[in-house]
Amino acid sequence: MDEQSKVDSLLREMLPESVVNHLRNKRTVTAEHFDCVTLLFSDIPQFGPIVGQCALLQTIALLNILYTVFDSILPRFDVYKVETIGDSYLLASGLPTRNGSRHAGEIARMTLSMLQASESIHSPIDPAERLRLRVGIHSGHCAAGVVGLKMPRYCLFGDTINTASRMETHGAASRIHVSGTTKHLLDQIGGFKTETRGTIFIKGKGEMVTFWLLH
Repeated sequence: MDEQSKVDSLLREMLPESVVNHLRNKRTVTAEHFDCVTLLFSDIPQFGPIVGQCALLQTIALLNILYTVFDSILPRFDVYKVETIGDSYLLASGLPTRNGSRHAGEIARMTLSMLQASESIHSPIDPAERLRLRVGIHSGHCAAGVVGLKMPRYCLFGDTINTASRMETHGAASRIHVSGTTKHLLDQIGGFKTETRGTIFIKGKGEMVTFWLLH
């Protein structure tokens, strides 16, 4: 029972608890549609030069430090860590457990904490230079489900994921770039300050009015 508890605990770090329960009971995990969730993509603009000038083990150590710091912040918010790919960090709120209209606020508060925490981590190339996080946030509908049998993954699908990713790639270092949809939800929640970035051309989306989240 002790060993089973350890296995279950590990699985819950890798997959949503509801999915773990289904898999443990040999039940089929059904994909779900979510009417509105908020997604966050972040990356490190300096990551290319860091990889080019550091030993590979140094790069892995840096990412481990960064993601350990971010992971320690997660329990304070109703946010689910979907995955990390290299220096890219993907979070969601509103799934796998629906939380009404709170998802945009949960992601916004998590992001502000991440931005503050990243300032304490320094570049291995130049110890005087702090890591600068670039963040993009978008809200919308998506589908989610478990894919694969070997090392199954909880994956998200839909245009909301693509748009959130575009918010990040068209963003700026040390800034939080949000879509108009997310800005509208934050205005409804109250307590957040944004400023208009203006109309910009987003690859694959055309012209969009976007915003910076300040606090």
